[in-house]
Amino acid sequence: MKTDIEIAQNADIKKITEIAEKIGLTEDDIELYGKYKCKINLDVLKKNKSGKKGKLVLVTAINPTAAGEGKSTVTIGLADAMWKEGKKAVIALREPSLGPVFGIKGGAAGGGYAQVVPMEDINLHFTGDMHAITSTNNLLAAAIDNHIHQGNTLGIDSRRIIFKRVIDMNDRALRHIVVGLGGKANGFVREDGFMITVASEIMAILCLSTSLQDLKERMGNILVAYNYEGKPVYAKDLKVQGAMALLMKDAIKPNLVQTLEGTPAIIHGGPFANIAHGCNSILATKMAMELGEIAVTEAGFGADLGAEKFMNIKCRYGNLKPDCVVIVATVRALKNHGGVEKADLNKENIEAVSKGIVNLEKQIENIKKFNVPVVVAINKFVSDTDAEIKVVKDFCDKMGVKAALSEGWEKGGEGGRELAREVLSTMEEEKSEFKVLYDEKDSIKNKIETIAKEIYGADGVDYSIAALKQIKEIESFELDKLPICMAKTQYSLSDNPKLLARPNGFKITVQEVRVSNGAGFIVVLTGNVMTMPGLPKVPAANNMDILESGEIVGLF
Repeated sequence: MKTDIEIAQNADIKKITEIAEKIGLTEDDIELYGKYKCKINLDVLKKNKSGKKGKLVLVTAINPTAAGEGKSTVTIGLADAMWKEGKKAVIALREPSLGPVFGIKGGAAGGGYAQVVPMEDINLHFTGDMHAITSTNNLLAAAIDNHIHQGNTLGIDSRRIIFKRVIDMNDRALRHIVVGLGGKANGFVREDGFMITVASEIMAILCLSTSLQDLKERMGNILVAYNYEGKPVYAKDLKVQGAMALLMKDAIKPNLVQTLEGTPAIIHGGPFANIAHGCNSILATKMAMELGEIAVTEAGFGADLGAEKFMNIKCRYGNLKPDCVVIVATVRALKNHGGVEKADLNKENIEAVSKGIVNLEKQIENIKKFNVPVVVAINKFVSDTDAEIKVVKDFCDKMGVKAALSEGWEKGGEGGRELAREVLSTMEEEKSEFKVLYDEKDSIKNKIETIAKEIYGADGVDYSIAALKQIKEIESFELDKLPICMAKTQYSLSDNPKLLARPNGFKITVQEVRVSNGAGFIVVLTGNVMTMPGLPKVPAANNMDILESGEIVGLF
């Protein structure tokens, strides 16, 4: 089979104006970025006078492994299949980050014959949103140091600046740095550090804002530092929120592209789910619901991370209610959770599937806690045997949930029709009674422990001395009545990436607690999660090139 990029480059891509017309968008509703991508004006959200909105389908997964799950591929294949079933579907996805693209994880444009295109543009600079976020973040960071250099009338304690610079690249050398070296003209010397752009609070704000004015207000509320009296200093105290919003004036508009089969795909925002809230923008999802009968969206990593945050953070702020959740599982990943090494995953091993399926069991239980109907998508690989697939289907039947094969990677929309039919019938037969897991007005500790016990299956939570102090401080400033955004390894239900399947008898260790006041959530760092990844020994970038003709090679 051809590589992803070969398939994408040989695709018959329609002009984006044709794709826009399919969902009722006019030339006045869009801003073209070449022939095959455009931005959608926010006024589109005001055009629907009927009040009727499309149903919302969330695609999530089991805990990821090196074997791969293909959540984006399933999302795209499912939406393509919906059109074949006579339903006008619109996709809402996250934008890829350059860090994983050039590192090891890869992009976020799907794969095989279930891709969004133009794949090269989407995985690289796209429409410049990531650069706008990076510049906006670093404008605020520069304003903080400049304020101190120019006299520091706010009394900012340079030892307690919590807002960091960002770059959209994996670069471990920037995790801990010293700025201001070189004498008086270069400011004050202090410790600093970079995060990857997708971990920036600006990214979270973009994805949780409902308008440009809302975005500006949220950016003004960013807690950037503490003064010498220990009181908070906000971005609005530096009077830069207007300039920050100006930099984001285009980035706030969702981007429209298409799948290989011409299904409209709105791609906007890209926070990681292990260190941020892992969902595309509220604006993109709402547009998909306004413009289609079925909106198919996804949340990063497993249901214990992306889906939990989708429900408890995104749905809370966006007033959204998912009608169905699709949990993606692969036989290969279940065998990995069952103890099989990556090199042996192509061999049939029913015992390992049966052993590892407890991870799927826990994720099904997790989604049911939100009172939303569940369908399991078995993302089929060529090495899967009928006997292994039967184990998964029989297990799902015992749990009272439908399961269907998804073969979008190999067959495109045609390969997703079984899954599409099961999703459509589930939404007809079962009504979503969506509810959030906790009251955001509860104490920080109670909210953390609810997630740890209910979603991860932990026995409890241990807190570092620093975390306890931070919780007390956040409460003293009355910034504690916000949802929780857990930063945790994606590979395990616990905070230990080596504990696969469904671990028990463990506790979650909270190392740090900080408030993202502009975004509107409290970040809780567990285990050894880092907000700036590093490149692997052999980065994916080593295999990429551009030919004299302009053709890109080696990009997946």
